[in-house]
Amino acid sequence: QVQLVESGGGLVQAGGSLRLSCAASGSIGSLNAMGWFRQAPGKQRELVATLTKLNSTMYSDSVKGRFTISNDNAKNTMYLRMNSLKPEDTGVYSCYAEGLLEEYWGQGTQVTVSS
Repeated sequence: QVQLVESGGGLVQAGGSLRLSCAASGSIGSLNAMGWFRQAPGKQRELVATLTKLNSTMYSDSVKGRFTISNDNAKNTMYLRMNSLKPEDTGVYSCYAEGLLEEYWGQGTQVTVSS
């Protein structure tokens, strides 16, 4: 089992920055990848960024060049640095982790970008 706890969401003006954190505990050695999804009201959930255990990254086109996913193995924490935020980045951001057969999710953190 893996437990994920997000933090760092909040309200920010357009053009601002936020850093989300996802603290992992449990059997994290079994994980193959971690990442972030987001969901805006009335919209489908969107995969924002992923980070594999081999440190390869992937970003959605909507955030490429503005968001950076990273991790600190010593702290068992994954981060999503979000720069140049836009109102369309508003939503609930959830971190996830995947093992061979399992998926784990955090509770989500709200990000609101005002224009």
